[in-house]
Amino acid sequence: MKQFNGTADHVRERLAEVRERVDEAARQAGRAAGEVEILVATKYVAAEDMGVLRDAGVTLVGENRAQDLVAKHERFAGDFVFDFIGHLQSRKVKLVLPLVRLIHSVSTTSVVEELQGRAQNPVTVLLEVNIAAEESKAGIALGEAERFLDQAAGCDKVSFGGLMCMPPLYADPELTAPHFARARQLAADLSARWAGRYTFAQLSMGTSVDYEVAVREGATIVRVGSVLF
Repeated sequence: MKQFNGTADHVRERLAEVRERVDEAARQAGRAAGEVEILVATKYVAAEDMGVLRDAGVTLVGENRAQDLVAKHERFAGDFVFDFIGHLQSRKVKLVLPLVRLIHSVSTTSVVEELQGRAQNPVTVLLEVNIAAEESKAGIALGEAERFLDQAAGCDKVSFGGLMCMPPLYADPELTAPHFARARQLAADLSARWAGRYTFAQLSMGTSVDYEVAVREGATIVRVGSVLF
């Protein structure tokens, strides 16, 4: 694990800057300032350092690994809202499901079926899409979204509330715009196709390197980490 050396004052200052940039990007797109959530990705923040984020005013965090989620939730359940943003295996659903507000990374029918079997109440998730068809990344192909949802439709406890994606890493963040726009269009198409069942209103996209572009293209949740630390 990379070492986290941030202080609460530093993180608070950077978080305020990100919030300002997010709100400005939203205004540029004709959206209301403040409607985009800032999720702090804590993959490289050890459990013992999470108090720094709490003291900096962070409230929404996203974890990549089930075992790290469990460890951090045990110590800081009352301080943060937790989302799961990493690749989720069906055998880890039992650990993750009770601890999180939202799972951003559903992309297999086995996970949907496991959620269906374990959920006590209806659960909302995001469908992870491999927006640029990169072999190194998880998620379903754009053209497979309809077929995937048809296969998952029998799991009535699981509701898809949006998409999550991560475009290729470019030296110029503006090059990510077409990928984010493609995700926004897919979400609109799926919302129309599945009206009355799923909404696809949430778009989890944009990281420390391209979050402003993502917001201009419709992101409702941005996932940032290194820009704060």
